[in-house]
Amino acid sequence: MDKNFTYKYDDLFNPTIKAIKKLGGSGAVSEIEEEVSKILNLSEQAINEIHRESTTKLTYRLAWARNYLKRFGILENSSRGVWALTEKGQKTEKVDQEKVKRAVVKKDREERNKKPEKTNDEPQIENTTEEIEEFRWQDKLIQTIRKIEPDQFERLCQRLLRELGFVNVEVTGRTNDGGIDGKGIYKIGSVMSFHVVFQAKRYQGSVSSSTIRDFRGAMSGRADKGLILTTGSFTREAKKEATRDGAIPIDLIDGNEFAERLKELNLGVLIEMVEEVKIKTDFFKNI
Repeated sequence: MDKNFTYKYDDLFNPTIKAIKKLGGSGAVSEIEEEVSKILNLSEQAINEIHRESTTKLTYRLAWARNYLKRFGILENSSRGVWALTEKGQKTEKVDQEKVKRAVVKKDREERNKKPEKTNDEPQIENTTEEIEEFRWQDKLIQTIRKIEPDQFERLCQRLLRELGFVNVEVTGRTNDGGIDGKGIYKIGSVMSFHVVFQAKRYQGSVSSSTIRDFRGAMSGRADKGLILTTGSFTREAKKEATRDGAIPIDLIDGNEFAERLKELNLGVLIEMVEEVKIKTDFFKNI
């Protein structure tokens, strides 16, 4: 069992195909990641090893693996983030790593897309999926958030929850409160409501399962649900602890999802559409 994550993106081609086949031909990113972890018998340390900001090496390199397999015609994905085997993929048990890389590079070259700068850690491929592009702007946004003061981050979480539909959102700011930074009420329609307490963790690194247990202990008897927001990530064991059977459920928002919610709500993020001008040559020929 590997203590560190040593697999390159192309080493993950076949484990990804195998994982999706085990999942019935399709799967969410989190399901595929978990299945690949089992196939490769990865240690907790390897699974949780950070690539940069709130993205693990496993998550990042699997994204590249899916990107290549999509360009090769093995995978397809929906707008909801579900990846599935194509007809070609269903008939494929194993691919040749070098063949896939050569084919994708050739395809990109033929499409004549401008090649962006890459870091040494990134595969040299020109056309990337939206999923990989998101890592870049999310990293920049997370770096910006980490520079603000702790009380500012708590207020940002308060604003985010309000925008997501929570009411009566308060930042308690109490010390020795088991990590509870605030509370609010989430209403479903006009019929049901849940009392929620939240914890805001503005730091780099992974939130462990012990943090989840401590938070659950603090919220016991005080809320229906718990929520932890962080600019970092959550370990595999933390995710399991948050959804453990028989325990109060705790929802988790890591740095990448935090950034995505801010983007959706236009909070500190501006989306600009680039104007593209196309020349209609036929117009001038027929004038």
